[in-house]
Amino acid sequence: MISTLSLLLPALLAGCSPAGSALPGYGPHPRAKNVLVIYNANAPEALGIAKTYGEKRGVPESNLVAVRVPTEDEIPQQVYERNIRDVVREAIGKRKLEIDFLLLIRGVPIRFAESPGYSLDAALMVDSHPSRANNPLQPVPQSGFTQADMKRIANPYFGATDPFDSDKHGMYLCTRLDGYTVEDTLGLLANALRAKPERGLFLLDAAPDKSQGGYAEMNNRLAAAAAKLKEKGFDAELNTDKEFVAGRTSLMGYASWGSNDGAFAQSAYHSLTFLPGAIAETFVSTSGRTFRPTNGGQSLIADLIRQGVTGVKGYVSEPYTLALARVDILFDRYTSGLNLAESFYAASPMLKWKDVVIGDPLCSPYEKRSETGEQRL
Repeated sequence: MISTLSLLLPALLAGCSPAGSALPGYGPHPRAKNVLVIYNANAPEALGIAKTYGEKRGVPESNLVAVRVPTEDEIPQQVYERNIRDVVREAIGKRKLEIDFLLLIRGVPIRFAESPGYSLDAALMVDSHPSRANNPLQPVPQSGFTQADMKRIANPYFGATDPFDSDKHGMYLCTRLDGYTVEDTLGLLANALRAKPERGLFLLDAAPDKSQGGYAEMNNRLAAAAAKLKEKGFDAELNTDKEFVAGRTSLMGYASWGSNDGAFAQSAYHSLTFLPGAIAETFVSTSGRTFRPTNGGQSLIADLIRQGVTGVKGYVSEPYTLALARVDILFDRYTSGLNLAESFYAASPMLKWKDVVIGDPLCSPYEKRSETGEQRL
């Protein structure tokens, strides 16, 4: 039987580099050896997606790790610790790998079953680092956390401007390739490989009804992001009117309140389209609660993946505004040359919380290149 994956690949990756090569003319990505690709052996097509990523980016086969867990959105934390955390930690140690980035493949669960539903991705990027083997970091409680709690789980890479180094920060950066379908998932890779340093458009859609406390800060961050992008010569649009912006195409960046905007309309949200390399954030509590087709509930980042975005951040359960990506930092770091993973985590204040970042961690369309075309480290 011909697999679904084998039928999809030619169309999705047409124009991308040949197998074993990451970028046309450049060979394997210089940081490919720093990516650990983790796939669920119980998930159909997962190995194929993992191998395709490895071939296109030049990731060594020794950097592919299989785990065996249920394919549901949620698994008990004990199952995660035994069948994912320990397996990943052992693979890195025994194979003597130099890892900075973890890439989870569609089929790996996104959340712990125990309330309040912490992010598996956010836990793994900390728990699997060797420095945490005998020094685990406990997440903050769902409510009632103190300033001491916040200090304890503060992201040491938050606000960074330099490339990420796991040894320096005592953790990894974790992203995933996921979507409603295998086609959507592979589209993330295809878009990353095609990404170019476009000047825009970057759409920042504020909500004037969000004028108090943490909501006001997020609106202010949208305005700051637009101002900074324009200062750097990019095409940015800041909307402060009541309507939810629709019909923008060829976006390179997007941030909005999604379904939390009082004027939100599904048709408007679904009308947005993106250029290869585009990244996005929506201020929506459960935007990453599932990557399976569903009805009802808040707006999902899985829709933006289907509409062509290359990288996007979501939340598997209520994160509060204190954990949302600071979009002024996000777009500044990305357009300054940091890669997708570095940009999202430089903009994210907390560890071991509700975050899920989607996309190829190595995607970096604005990274400076040498005169020979090689990406500079």
